[in-house]
Amino acid sequence: MNAHYIGLMSGTSLDGTDGVLVDFSSQPLRVITAASEPFPSDLRAELLALNAPSHNELHRAALAANALAAVSAKVVKRLLAQAAAQGIAPSHIKAIGAHGQTVRHQPQRASSSPSGAGYTLQLNNPALLAELTGIDVVADFRSRDVAAGGQGAPLVPAFHQGVFGRTDRTVLVLNLGGISNLSVLPPPGSGPVLGFDCGPGNALMDAWCQQHTEQPFDAGGAWAASGQLIPSLLANLLDEPYFAKPPPKSTGRDLFSLTWLAQKLAPFAAHRPEDIQNTLTEFTAAACFTGAISYQKNSEELIVCGGGAFNLHLMRRLQAGLPTLRVVTSSAHGLPPLQVEAAAFAWLARQTMNRLPGNLASVTGAAGPRVLGAIYPA
Repeated sequence: MNAHYIGLMSGTSLDGTDGVLVDFSSQPLRVITAASEPFPSDLRAELLALNAPSHNELHRAALAANALAAVSAKVVKRLLAQAAAQGIAPSHIKAIGAHGQTVRHQPQRASSSPSGAGYTLQLNNPALLAELTGIDVVADFRSRDVAAGGQGAPLVPAFHQGVFGRTDRTVLVLNLGGISNLSVLPPPGSGPVLGFDCGPGNALMDAWCQQHTEQPFDAGGAWAASGQLIPSLLANLLDEPYFAKPPPKSTGRDLFSLTWLAQKLAPFAAHRPEDIQNTLTEFTAAACFTGAISYQKNSEELIVCGGGAFNLHLMRRLQAGLPTLRVVTSSAHGLPPLQVEAAAFAWLARQTMNRLPGNLASVTGAAGPRVLGAIYPA
């Protein structure tokens, strides 16, 4: 059985596409090579705009999906060039798992929908990607879980269990992308794997940083660290009903949008931008460690992946909020932070190609395990 798969991930941070080539023939899996491609500024701006209703959005979304496929193809081309040096030909790749770019996530609409189903929408053109690469593409992973009554997210906890799970301890894994999500991985036989979206990850911090420093993100969290906490703003940010909802739950820019942020910040316009950045970072940390606190029993550490793992100030605030745990990046367990989610979608593509379930009903709330995704043959 061909054990080589490519995983592609472009997350809520809208910074670009990360890709990995994974060999699943050994345990643990082996990432053979990794590559990334930043989004052109106009594509990033368009993807951000398409998160809200706008003029001519169907046409614009189709063009953005084509552009996204072109970026993905560049990542695949780079991965294949690097793999060729190791004797791995394109014919050795079984499939590409391409997540696409989420622009709407509304699983909760099931109660008001005539069909009884919510929806989730990831911009993508997997047919074009298959045409450009000559490799089978698996895409649209979330829809089947939503159709089965689930949240459609997060889908990574099953992968996290295989990579980071232990037989003697509960392991907590926090992904800090644009949105943050937590995986709770108990030892086998001691309870179900759990997972949920905590709330904002990098998205709001990055937006504020871009607005005031013209930098795409707060490198190392240095700007936030230069500011002071605004306690009343922190309380206002945390006064969001989503945080009180029990799992299963998932969220995205549909809720934590720039409009949401502007409304929350309106009474605090006189404060220094760096103080607001400090408070947004504390808000992100609080949303994450509040979600993790009740699951830290029998656990020793919080493993952090995603771009937020490089925000040193945020990592310090997570450690302060979870003093009984070691807060470490996924690199400490052999998988760099920017490779974890892409590797997860390579794993999901493998599940699909082998007609195996990719979701966990204990995480998403779906009616049961489902084979996820749609296959676009080369």
